[in-house]
Amino acid sequence: MLVTWQYRIRHSLMETFDPRARWIFSLIFLVSISLFWDVRFLAGFFVLAFAWYGSARVSFRDTRRAWILIAFILFMMIFIGTIITGGGAAGIIPENTHPVVTWNWKVPLTGWPVVFRLTYERLWFALAQVLRVLSISAVFVIIPYSMDPRLYGFTFKGLGFPDRVAYSMDLAFRYVPTLARDFGVTLDAQRARGYEIERVEGGIIAQISKVAPLIVPVTMNSIVGGEDVTNAMDLRCFGIKPRTWLEKTDFSRRDLYLLIFTVVMLIFSIVFSTVFHFGKFWMPAWLIPGFV
Repeated sequence: MLVTWQYRIRHSLMETFDPRARWIFSLIFLVSISLFWDVRFLAGFFVLAFAWYGSARVSFRDTRRAWILIAFILFMMIFIGTIITGGGAAGIIPENTHPVVTWNWKVPLTGWPVVFRLTYERLWFALAQVLRVLSISAVFVIIPYSMDPRLYGFTFKGLGFPDRVAYSMDLAFRYVPTLARDFGVTLDAQRARGYEIERVEGGIIAQISKVAPLIVPVTMNSIVGGEDVTNAMDLRCFGIKPRTWLEKTDFSRRDLYLLIFTVVMLIFSIVFSTVFHFGKFWMPAWLIPGFV
């Protein structure tokens, strides 16, 4: 594994926390926010998530590609899964809804009826989805850019995972940038041989067949690289005895405060959502036309 994520020391507030405490906070944050669909609660989590994101002092240019992918997934989820089909809102929003627009038309030639009904509740639910997804993304997308790659294995081991699982998670985190490196090297090599990916044309099948000079070498290199790592670990008798780690961190008082805050956040979320039944889907009545 010759490459890692674009990590560099930034002397940020987030770097002062132990990586294990940061992971515990991120996982508990995911559990806590998953208990709510109320925009008022989600807005609080949203502010907390981006305050945590900002404490890493990572520029948008470093995480731009990750946010582009998140934006694409969010668009597909909201526009197709909620706005068009309404499937994501099933069982969450009330059955008695108020339409924004209703379209009725028939498919030409067949005469099949098609009904599209967009409601205010579905739009408000889409806003709740945006807040939830962006909050979770802000907490987790910052991890590989603000965490020292040398601490991956020790961090997962410190969270209670066995050595094999901890090392597998370490390799998994390094796999994506390694794959991107291999793809770039293969693309440059094929371009040196006259391959022009910009001129790939035709249907889907034709395009897939024409990008084979890129897909096949990258896939084969990934398989061979994985076998090399496995053989190297077997030759060193990995997994027979508990292993030691070169890097090590210790919990500080700052980490203790973060863990206390994390536990309070989890208790708050469970009590409000299960005991007081707060946090379910909510929409202000004044948004509905005709409300007095």
